[in-house]
Amino acid sequence: MEAAGAAEPGTPVETAQTAVVVGGGISGLLAARTLARAGVRTTVLEASGVWGGCVGSHVVAGLTLDSGAESFATRSSAVADLAAELGLADSIVAPNPGGAWVQLPDGPRELPRTGVLGIPANPWDPEVRRSLGLAGSLRASFDKLLPASLGTKAGTTSVSALVRARMGRRVLERLVAPVVGGVHSADPDVLDVDMVAPGLRAGVRARGYLAAAVAAQRNGTQGNGTQLNTGALPPAPSAGLQKAGSAVAGLRGGMHTLISALVAELRSEGVTLLGGTRADAVARTADGWRVSAGGAAHDAGLLVVAVEGPAAVGLLTDALPDLASRRPEPGPDVSLVTLVVDLPRLDARPRGTGVLVAPQSPGIQAKALTHATAKWGWLADQAGPGTHVVRLSYGRGDARHGAQAHPEPRTDAELFDAALEDASTLLSVPVTAGDVVDWDVVRWGGALPFASLGHRGRVAEVRSICAADGTLSLVGGWLSGNGLAAIVADTPNQVRQLLS
Repeated sequence: MEAAGAAEPGTPVETAQTAVVVGGGISGLLAARTLARAGVRTTVLEASGVWGGCVGSHVVAGLTLDSGAESFATRSSAVADLAAELGLADSIVAPNPGGAWVQLPDGPRELPRTGVLGIPANPWDPEVRRSLGLAGSLRASFDKLLPASLGTKAGTTSVSALVRARMGRRVLERLVAPVVGGVHSADPDVLDVDMVAPGLRAGVRARGYLAAAVAAQRNGTQGNGTQLNTGALPPAPSAGLQKAGSAVAGLRGGMHTLISALVAELRSEGVTLLGGTRADAVARTADGWRVSAGGAAHDAGLLVVAVEGPAAVGLLTDALPDLASRRPEPGPDVSLVTLVVDLPRLDARPRGTGVLVAPQSPGIQAKALTHATAKWGWLADQAGPGTHVVRLSYGRGDARHGAQAHPEPRTDAELFDAALEDASTLLSVPVTAGDVVDWDVVRWGGALPFASLGHRGRVAEVRSICAADGTLSLVGGWLSGNGLAAIVADTPNQVRQLLS
């Protein structure tokens, strides 16, 4: 690629300008799309040979399934708009009705119909009361009587601190911890509430109490909803956490069809897509940036880095030393075990579209289970009568240091055995090796952004450093927030700011 002069902040972009995007996940592809549409000659470097990152696919028992994200939040129109632009508007589908369950130490319960991160909008909803008990719902209802300043004044606050102060321990342990574990693979003690539920604390201040702020977010008047991610993006899979018509949707054929359409558009726009090309080093040049990858040098006036936070900061530390102190903590490792089973007893959808697991539930290693053929009608049609797709997620963050609660390595065989045992318990239907038609394990190392306390401030500092440079943009879930909706909305905006 020919070198181009580095753009001065605020100067118009010349159509002959060039850019390199490091990372071919969903953020990198969206960045390339925005650049190409602005007439910028763009090259994307992806270390693996697969595009889309956590919005991927795999084939199990002849079915092409999502290997990561399998739904998106509908709290904004960002993903739906992108799908429509890519010709996929008619493929947008809602999950089946039926809702999900939560596995508690004293047994399974239906998950409340509405909530944000498991925080209920009404502590007296029947499903909430069944999970909390009378005393728990009574304590949670005191939220309405507490001053709006409680839990909202500090510069940073964890999810658990806010919930415990306003609604009490039982809401935290029996509703919030299972959802946060499923969505973020993390402990609510260490998650920055302003990163994982933007606008929620402001909603408390505006409306006077937490339940009202949750209801406002659920109604789309502010902030973001909650989804269960038994995949690697978080939230994308919802495991039917909400009822039909609520906060998530998917694509007929799987979310990976979005990546196929996006890659096809980029190729038609003349974007150079180099898979199997790992960026080894980044350096400044007189005209902008040089990215060394696979023994070749790629020069450009603009640089977009779209890889996970620790790797992004590592690449750029020499060129921008101020970034070194803003390196985020690595996200948790997540393993997904997909089972395709011949088990007609599951036709009854015994646990709706999935189950979230409270961390203190004994004898269960999975953090969540998605009954995918119960959730998506199109997939049930493809699988056929009596055949079911069940996906279990493993890997839950530890409150002490954000690491795995069970850091010991697990072989595929060990995960398969755990999945059979956990699926049998969570679905209340025995699932044996003889029932399994095919299975697969997908591992996502550090793919989920880890939004620890203070992370929002670090994000602001990182973006300030990039803005001051004027030729560099960092994008991805570790900056935008977890979930496709956040990434799809944020990435083009960041690149447009780079181009302005």
